[in-house]
Amino acid sequence: MYDYISEFNPCFDVHDSGACFCTLVAQPTILQKVIEAQRKDKKLECMRSQIMAGDAVEGWNIHSNGGIHFLNKLCVPNDAQVKEEVMKEAHHSRFTVHPGETKMYHDLKRQYWWQGMKRDISRFVSKCLTCQQVKVEHQKPAGLLQPLPIAEWKWDHVTMDFVTGLPRTPQSKDSVWVIVDRLTKSAHFLPMRITDSVIVLSKLYVKEIVRLHGVPLSIVSDRDPRFTSQFWQSLQKALGTEIKLSSAFHPQTDGQSERVIQILEDMLRACVMDFKGNWVEHLPLIEFAYNNSFQSSIGMAPYEALYGRPCRSPMCWMESGEASLIGPELVQETTDKIRVIRDRLLAAQSRQKSYADHRRRPLEFQIGDHVFLRVTPRKGVFRFGKRGKLAPRYVGPFEILQKIGEVAYKLALPPQLSEDVTYEEGPRQILDKKEKVLRTKIIPLVKVSWDHHGVEGATWELESDMRNKYPELFTDSWFCVVEMVYGVIALQEGYGIITDHIQRIYWWRSAYVMLRPYHLIYCLCGTVGPWVKVPKALEEDTPMWVYGVGPAPGF
Repeated sequence: MYDYISEFNPCFDVHDSGACFCTLVAQPTILQKVIEAQRKDKKLECMRSQIMAGDAVEGWNIHSNGGIHFLNKLCVPNDAQVKEEVMKEAHHSRFTVHPGETKMYHDLKRQYWWQGMKRDISRFVSKCLTCQQVKVEHQKPAGLLQPLPIAEWKWDHVTMDFVTGLPRTPQSKDSVWVIVDRLTKSAHFLPMRITDSVIVLSKLYVKEIVRLHGVPLSIVSDRDPRFTSQFWQSLQKALGTEIKLSSAFHPQTDGQSERVIQILEDMLRACVMDFKGNWVEHLPLIEFAYNNSFQSSIGMAPYEALYGRPCRSPMCWMESGEASLIGPELVQETTDKIRVIRDRLLAAQSRQKSYADHRRRPLEFQIGDHVFLRVTPRKGVFRFGKRGKLAPRYVGPFEILQKIGEVAYKLALPPQLSEDVTYEEGPRQILDKKEKVLRTKIIPLVKVSWDHHGVEGATWELESDMRNKYPELFTDSWFCVVEMVYGVIALQEGYGIITDHIQRIYWWRSAYVMLRPYHLIYCLCGTVGPWVKVPKALEEDTPMWVYGVGPAPGF
């Protein structure tokens, strides 16, 4: 409330009876500054003299507060500092909250006037750092389409991505690894678990891709942790494969995999609805159906582009006979077909680029420019979307260090930003615990405090998820619990009472089982172990309260 009262001028008075009265006069200080600045402006003072002499131009007058008005609007003198304060009050105040330049201009022009007012407001709003970070950009996307180069041969250049969130099957499969050839558009759909390590995926990659098609020259993928891991990068480097990671927040880089994933999900839904069963059972024939379907970009089915002839299937019962081409003729036909495929892909890319560039605008930066960067705040996998909803859309500005592509630049980023343009705020400690009781089960929850946020920013998370993601929060903390509680409770109280004391304040699974050996050690040795230090307060026989347990006895 003080922030609002400070904008008014309080007037105190003492009555004859001794009572003290206080009157608040609503007198914004910005108005006084404008009127005082008018008296320092020679042109306005000359206009004041003309008005008082009755020779003023029509529209000019002196208000009752002493300010010079033009068309019933307070005239702001040609003082950059005063204009800045007026615009700052109209833009940064809690009563306006960063309006756009059009709204701000219409709000100000009802009360103020100066020459070049609209231009100054537009310039002021465009320089507002808060607006740059939080406002949505209502313009065409910047940067023209930059298609990937067309591959020279089959399965030399591939793309890969994951389909996650599928129903868990009896074999514990819940995801699909989609790998697509950029030239022939042929694909492999490999069932997997979302928890599979990069080592398991590497074995699957060698078994299903390298075994059938050889080692590719390059792989285009997103920034999944498994693709950015040291093991995966070392493996591909040893195989001689170049890893090309897509830009953060730009899935269009791997648009081919995204489009194939859409088709795969549609086919999975159709099979589950029509033929029932779990989706893994339908996956082999879905892969066959996709590879045997016509692709408009290459003008044929992926199977035909890969093997040089149409695939025989139960639907082609009228076809008979075998291919009669052998030797050099077969090689020549394969080479000619690859040339046709590349020409068709080039035409499709040109057509796609022309369509996309109609909805885009060219934009280019120079080295040394400062730009804002769009990021997403995340706190592990649990906090994303809870506080991140009100986080700034952009951070920065950051200096451009190098231009690495037509629309790609290298920036001088702070260390807290990761390579995928996110900043992660990890958990700090467990504050509390509770159990959510449902009809058929009990869900244990823990209250977690996060880095860079106070206690008010703590959230309730699933205990199982936190244990899997951050096991260090649950490992060492109970050692100090045993140390402190054993130090402040009398030895003769016994194991059961001590355990009740601990569980009344602290909590973890199997506490009774874990405390038995420590109670035995304490009874024999007088301490929990050689690593436990008695608090100094206990050594000096001074009272010490430990979370409401009680005062420390003398040793």
